[in-house]
Amino acid sequence: MAKPYPYDLMNTPRQLAGLGEWSEAVYLDMIALREGRIGEEDFRTKYATRAAILCLDMTGFTQAAIRFGEVNSLLRILDVQRVCAPIFQEYGARLVHAFADDLTALFDDPDKALDSALEIHRRIRIFNQSDNSTEHPAECCIGIGFGDVLAIGPNLAMGDEMNRASKLGEDTARAYEILITGNTYEAVKHREDCDFLAKNIEDLPFPYYEVRFRDP
Repeated sequence: MAKPYPYDLMNTPRQLAGLGEWSEAVYLDMIALREGRIGEEDFRTKYATRAAILCLDMTGFTQAAIRFGEVNSLLRILDVQRVCAPIFQEYGARLVHAFADDLTALFDDPDKALDSALEIHRRIRIFNQSDNSTEHPAECCIGIGFGDVLAIGPNLAMGDEMNRASKLGEDTARAYEILITGNTYEAVKHREDCDFLAKNIEDLPFPYYEVRFRDP
């Protein structure tokens, strides 16, 4: 039999918003949802959005910080942001959010997300071979999801496709790889400039694909 919880719960939306996860308005709705004063369908309708979600991570960041120092690692983050920010602008990202060595970008069009991923890897290679690069240049890996999510949180995209894109970009992809979810594949499989390789790792509970661009 369930027992009463013997401690205080924080139920003040303004205080909860100070944690930085959701806005005060979202916390109001979340508490109302938890207490049954609004339904899940109403909550989804209010915050629903469709987006292509690009999640970029820098490879080997922790090891680089240990080997080359904290300041060097911060400069590697700076370099990646300086390369990627113009690309996101060029390809029409509607939101870009940076956190630590990650970048998240939202697009209306999954093809634009994929195009920007290709361009990111291309320009990172060029940057790393230029006189702007350092002795220990950064490399990136990318995951892309596409579908319905909730426009809440720092990235204004929370839900299954965000979770999958994050898993692919942050934990699964290797340097210069682009991995996409099954939903993204269905949206971009018409492209003739790409090959899509179905992947299967037992640790992942969903199908995904590696994108390889064909040489022109």
